[in-house]
Amino acid sequence: MIGGADGTIEAHGIGGQADLPISLELAVSGAVAALVVSFTVLVVAWRRPRYDGQPVTGRVVWPPLDAFVSSVAFRVGARVVGLLLAAYTVAVAVAGQDNLTNPFFGIFYVWWWVGLVFASALLGPVWRAISPVRTLNAGIARLAGSDPDAGLVPYPERLGYWPAALGLFAFVWLELAYEYPTELGSVRFWCAVYVGAMLVGGAVFGNRFYERADPFEVYSSLIAKLSPWARDEEERLVLRSPLANLATIPPLPGLVAVVAVLFGSTAFDSFRESTFWVKFYQGSSIDKVYLDNVALLCFVLLAGLLFSGGSALTPPGAEVSRRDLPRHYAHSIVPIILGYIVAHYLTLFIDVGTQTLARASDPFGKGWDILGTAAVEPSYWFSYHPQTLATIKVLAVVVGHVVAAIAAHDRALALLPRKDQVTGQLPLLAVMVTFTAGGLMLLFSA
Repeated sequence: MIGGADGTIEAHGIGGQADLPISLELAVSGAVAALVVSFTVLVVAWRRPRYDGQPVTGRVVWPPLDAFVSSVAFRVGARVVGLLLAAYTVAVAVAGQDNLTNPFFGIFYVWWWVGLVFASALLGPVWRAISPVRTLNAGIARLAGSDPDAGLVPYPERLGYWPAALGLFAFVWLELAYEYPTELGSVRFWCAVYVGAMLVGGAVFGNRFYERADPFEVYSSLIAKLSPWARDEEERLVLRSPLANLATIPPLPGLVAVVAVLFGSTAFDSFRESTFWVKFYQGSSIDKVYLDNVALLCFVLLAGLLFSGGSALTPPGAEVSRRDLPRHYAHSIVPIILGYIVAHYLTLFIDVGTQTLARASDPFGKGWDILGTAAVEPSYWFSYHPQTLATIKVLAVVVGHVVAAIAAHDRALALLPRKDQVTGQLPLLAVMVTFTAGGLMLLFSA
């Protein structure tokens, strides 16, 4: 991740093991115990599915708010905001300075990648609302007299989320394993390929392509399922349980790959800052870039294989084959991903995000202050309160895993044969315990 003005790549590891108010071993033990106790309580008190397969219902919001959010003016305004942000980003990418004072890097790695997660968790599917590639595709389609929803041919359903998984892996590879992640030309090229692929895909397959293949829309939409917002069957804006929203994630092909990339790459980002990994590559004759590439791929594959194995070991019911079980449980990993994003990137988003806001006011290094934010400086509050940060990290991971256990349990009640509804969940529980313990140890290993 980008760091200070000197161009160094800064870790986001303040609030480390030494700052925990309790020992790391006790934190891991407590987190695992919380997960196991939660599962035990669920087995006793939660004996029928409450969310799986249920209609979208909830508390209807204040009618004027619904009318405002549903209005054409609001939707057009969101599109305009997305286009303006995209135009600004293109301007600083093309005409900005080729160093880390260029706000383009902060926009790309912090506001877009991390900020999109927080915005989606709070507000819903933000990227779908502001996506400039969707807007451009709609404009091109209307000029050509075609329907942007339909495209030329239907999107192949067998592809599912696989294109999005590849796009997400391409991003984390650029960020975590490529030799020059903060070289302006490299990041510009990545963005150009992304925009080109999205415009071609949208023209051919219509808007369904963005729902399934745009890595940022898929990521935003998955995290948005943990927000309290939804549309009921009458298209009214309602408030409802995030667990109910989570159960509506479609179990399409490639969903396991998406969550494996997101979870595995975040775990690798923690691992690559660990003392063990630093000593290993410093003492190795193999180039660090090669080692990082292999390690990133291994973390993603390991996350996917562990989860798929645990899911496939649960007894299949009458409606879902054993082969398809992993994607039917994959929605339960989304809370874990959000928990680790909060734990790992919170300080980065606050501190470097604030730094980016200041730099955005002088996009071309001319001494300007067009946004009035040039004097804004990060407070580095968590640097002075590392115990608070360490506690937030542990709580984010634990809460994410407990919510995941609830989501998996609710889905298991709908899928498992009645006689296996307790023992059949044990393989999944074992995987989540492994993720909890391993994730906390990696998070505090720096």
